[in-house]
Amino acid sequence: LFRSRVGNAVRRNRARRRLRALAERVIPLHAECGHDYVLIARMATVDRPFSALVEDLETAMKRLNVWRDN
Repeated sequence: LFRSRVGNAVRRNRARRRLRALAERVIPLHAECGHDYVLIARMATVDRPFSALVEDLETAMKRLNVWRDN
């Protein structure tokens, strides 16, 4: 499920695509099994560099103790 208050349809769709790509890149490799993960788009999600989004997700997962090294 994707919910966002990120602006018009173009910005919402871009935020959705970016979060989906982020989840596909990080979660299968590093997420602890048995948990649900919810990514919420913010206004900055559309303009923030993708590498910064990856770092943000990795940092959040480490803080929540659900980070798994390969």
